[in-house]
Amino acid sequence: MILSFVFGLLLMTTQQVNTQDHLEITKDGHTVTNINRLDFSFPYTDLPIIDSNKYNQFLDKLDKQFSVEPKNASFDQHGQIIAEQAGYRIHRQSFTEQYYAYYFSQQQSKLEIPMLSVYPKVDSELLGAIRSIRIGRYVTTFNSHNKKRSTNIQLAAEAINNYVVFPGEGFSFNKVVGKRTTAKGYLRAPVIVKGEFSEDIGGGICQVSSTLYNAVDNAGLKIVQRFSHSRKVPYIPPGRDATVSWYGPDFEFKNMYNQPVLIQAKTLGNLLIIKVYSSDSIEYIPRKIPSF
Repeated sequence: MILSFVFGLLLMTTQQVNTQDHLEITKDGHTVTNINRLDFSFPYTDLPIIDSNKYNQFLDKLDKQFSVEPKNASFDQHGQIIAEQAGYRIHRQSFTEQYYAYYFSQQQSKLEIPMLSVYPKVDSELLGAIRSIRIGRYVTTFNSHNKKRSTNIQLAAEAINNYVVFPGEGFSFNKVVGKRTTAKGYLRAPVIVKGEFSEDIGGGICQVSSTLYNAVDNAGLKIVQRFSHSRKVPYIPPGRDATVSWYGPDFEFKNMYNQPVLIQAKTLGNLLIIKVYSSDSIEYIPRKIPSF
């Protein structure tokens, strides 16, 4: 979409775009880059018309370079709350207003990147409130001597630990855990593919998704999507598993309660323990889940 501005046309009806002028972009007083008015103008025209695609790509690049993601409050290994941290992103409206002032009237030659605070969804107060009661729990065992599989289980458990699902929100195991790669520390371990044992990066994480499924089912949360393996697995009762694959099945559930729910997952020796917590004002209906 092309952005054109009537007031710009009025200001520049009698002047050509000066190819020599530039705007110095700074952050904390240090020069980041210099841009020219023609950098985001459509070529072959004397009219002051901004190419919005080029301009937005430039802002996206600055955002990627200088934005800081907020961090939710979380629990440490001792159960103590680690306070949240605010993040920052470019204040696009303020940046654009200053850029227009330069573009259409050359009122300035320097622009300090304006930043906007971004606050996390989960702060210490909320986290403390939804740790009030345990509404779901499930435990499975694994062979801790199998280092590769144990590593994968640990990494996936850490990825879902302290995750908060708000009322009406859904949870996708694949989205939350992300792609299992060697760069993240995942190792090759046994997996089941079409009923046969094979090896792949991240083998073993289905024990985490299966344990999570039973914990959230125990809490009475709504199961949206779940698939069983093509053959029986040794760590869970028949029909109670939840297989996942980055390019295949996912495990998803939805929080239909009136309060947020907190997932806590950890390994302890040869145990994988996943618990679901919420506020003491939650109205929930637990389900009885079979165990070995």
